[in-house]
Amino acid sequence: MKISTILITISLLTSLSICHADNSITQPSTDFTQAEQYERLPGGSTSHTKHINKDAFSHASANMSFEREMDFKIGNGFFKRLWVSAPASTQAADGLGPLYNARSCQRCHIKDGRGHPPSETDNNAISMFLRLSIPPQNDEQRELLKQHRVNVIPEPTYGTQLQDIAIQGHNAEGRMQIEYKEIAVKLADGEVVKLRQPSYSVTDLGYGPLHPETMLSPRVTPQMIGLGLLDAIAANDILAQADPDDKNGDGISGKANQVWSAEHNKVMLGRFGWKAGSPSVNEQSQAAFAGDIGISVPLHANGAGECTALQTKCQQAANGNSPQYENLEAHSMVSQLVTFYSSNLSVPARRKHNSADVLAGKKLFYDSGCIGCHRPKYITPILADKPEQSNQLIWPYSDMLLHDMGDGLADNRPEAKATGSEWRTAPLWGIGLTPVVNGHSFYLHDGRARNLLEAILWHGGEAKHSRDAVVKMTKQQREYLLSFIQSL
Repeated sequence: MKISTILITISLLTSLSICHADNSITQPSTDFTQAEQYERLPGGSTSHTKHINKDAFSHASANMSFEREMDFKIGNGFFKRLWVSAPASTQAADGLGPLYNARSCQRCHIKDGRGHPPSETDNNAISMFLRLSIPPQNDEQRELLKQHRVNVIPEPTYGTQLQDIAIQGHNAEGRMQIEYKEIAVKLADGEVVKLRQPSYSVTDLGYGPLHPETMLSPRVTPQMIGLGLLDAIAANDILAQADPDDKNGDGISGKANQVWSAEHNKVMLGRFGWKAGSPSVNEQSQAAFAGDIGISVPLHANGAGECTALQTKCQQAANGNSPQYENLEAHSMVSQLVTFYSSNLSVPARRKHNSADVLAGKKLFYDSGCIGCHRPKYITPILADKPEQSNQLIWPYSDMLLHDMGDGLADNRPEAKATGSEWRTAPLWGIGLTPVVNGHSFYLHDGRARNLLEAILWHGGEAKHSRDAVVKMTKQQREYLLSFIQSL
């Protein structure tokens, strides 16, 4: 079938016959002799079928109208904008920092793809940073956490994120240091895989010592594709999968994070971030403007970015908040266009989805219980304000819930309802194209895994049964499994 015919069929399907309430369509397959219908297009009719190269994560939703594609391109321009410190000759692009991690969104989300830890020869941590927080210190802070008004209690001097760069005349907050030790894992067929276990610390502190109870959590920037589709999944479809007390006895007890929405002024389902700490693409995007670049936006209007009250020089520095731009540095139109861009980065079509090796690997993936967390598919509801994401059959391979991944992956830093060992199930679509788009194969929240097999072997806790199934596989079976994951 020609690609154009597939797209037309998908379009007719989504507009005429897909029913969001039809659970039969989203049930996991039990037939692995051939690919499922429409499986080649994991983002439904938003999926792109363009040439696979370094730009594979940077295309617009394929079902987007010409008029809306112009907004996508303008949003891309703001996503790539290099901000400068204030005052500057142009008030439309000043206000950087004073403390920051990158000068643009694109500098962290390289080619809209996955970040990486700094290498031994290149200490560039621009696509990786440290989250900071402390345990609650008093009843007021405990109540804020209980009511979900905050996700964490900030470190008093350094806030919730270590900014390792500063504008001229200011000190950066510090530098992340990583040390690795190797752990050997012996597979059933005798092959030995060496995992690297990281430990983290902060040096060159610019504003005095950290609080003695400071908790650190490393984060690499995740890929950007399909975010609008994940935002469009009905909350009830996600919540229906939650089983926090493991009442069905399958060893998997996913739970939903509940976080405060500054946009809607209420508690909402957490969807984005490594621990599902943000309720929407818009709020995740605006928080990144403020925390990563130090740029004020409608939901974070402080021109000093994340500078704390104890960083007085930083608070008193000139900023780019301008009356003609709503007394902000990135006013509402800018933030809306960046959110639109971020919501419409298309998921690439699958590769070799119907090959014998990939189908064999798919069966192993399902039989090993991986779909207990990595739920294959959903149908998004009809959404008048999101025509591209409306009524789509999608295949993200995530339940969007928090799961205990064991001590090995624990950062020991709670975030809202997520404990120190719980992480949101990462969507797998596009994961096999990371080497093509970003030139590396580092995975997991801190990039410790140097390939997909290492990433699997780090799974513990609720995923230990599936991980052990992989350890017991033959080399040929592991190759089939990896072929399937790489095809996503």
